[in-house]
Amino acid sequence: MTPTESSLLAYLLLLIFTIPLTLSLLHSPPIHIPVLVLHSSTPLTRSRFSAHTQLDFTTHCNASCFHRGEQDDQKDQVTEKLAFETLYSNGFRTLTTVEVEDVAGAGFLAHPSPRRSPKSKARKKRVRRQIYGADGRFNIQGEDFLLDYPFSTAVRISTGCTGVLVSQQHVLTAAHCVHDGKDYVNGARRLRVGFLIPQSINATKANLTSDMKPLVRWVRVKRTRVPKGWIQGPQEVSMDFDYALLELRWPHRRPFMRLSVAPTSEGLAGKRIHFSGFDSDRPGQLVYRFCPVEEESSDLIYQHCDARPGASGSGVYGRVWDNSLERWERKVIGIFSGHQWLEIDGENRDYNVAVRITPLKFAQICYWVHGNRLDCVQN
Repeated sequence: MTPTESSLLAYLLLLIFTIPLTLSLLHSPPIHIPVLVLHSSTPLTRSRFSAHTQLDFTTHCNASCFHRGEQDDQKDQVTEKLAFETLYSNGFRTLTTVEVEDVAGAGFLAHPSPRRSPKSKARKKRVRRQIYGADGRFNIQGEDFLLDYPFSTAVRISTGCTGVLVSQQHVLTAAHCVHDGKDYVNGARRLRVGFLIPQSINATKANLTSDMKPLVRWVRVKRTRVPKGWIQGPQEVSMDFDYALLELRWPHRRPFMRLSVAPTSEGLAGKRIHFSGFDSDRPGQLVYRFCPVEEESSDLIYQHCDARPGASGSGVYGRVWDNSLERWERKVIGIFSGHQWLEIDGENRDYNVAVRITPLKFAQICYWVHGNRLDCVQN
């Protein structure tokens, strides 16, 4: 055997042994998914639709709420928050209570959550910022991009927000886009979801211009579901449960993005998140952005992705390693909520914030989508 052949053989043997080792290092342990069991469903009075849509959603948080998570709640408190309201297109409402089963025997909340202390420096001036430094957003234009995955999964909500397709008939969005914590917004009375259609589909080449904005095809929503953790009565609402699921009247034919329990930032390719939405300062345009995760709590993802009102409800996704496919896959790991002031040790820090999909929230949303708990036992 020549030296060249020996070197080639050694290289091949190195690949054979190191590639499986590298893949094994990427493999994450299986995530325990609790099982939600419907307990009872109670009819409620019709909604008054008296609330006004608040696109510019801002909250405040101190050290206690930053470090607090599902693990700190008692089981009955968590199950109460996981109860949910269903709003039908005719205005009727129901309240469904649930029980949580720990089928794997791994403990009620056996999922490690990030516990990190914010390291950002104090800001001398308290100014609300949703654009951090140079604007890092990109307009998505052209039929090849608008109808291409993953941009094709972004849809408009008729109340002025954004949503993401998570099944052939379901859209995930922010709860504050349809409910203010006390009542449904007026626009939820005839809620619709808008699908972008490039102008080129209905225009001739002679009429096409580079600045033509896409058309929108609207579809009625048949049913809306909001967690009871968001509908908390007179006290201030929390971003932790700022999510809602809309069921369309008819199935669509576009690709959708699958859900995943949000890993820590170390489990994301490049430690980055991405989302596309309909920012209010760029009317008629789909806007894409990406950025690294800055901080994490048990329920929220803190970041400085540039965003403006209208992007609320966007599906926040990352490239997550899929053990079964042995490759990185784009999956929805959160919902863009809005802006939060974080006050710790006398320092004021501002972030744009996404609600992270925890195992319990995954179980709830998955049940809303499939209506069958057996389809929701695996991430």
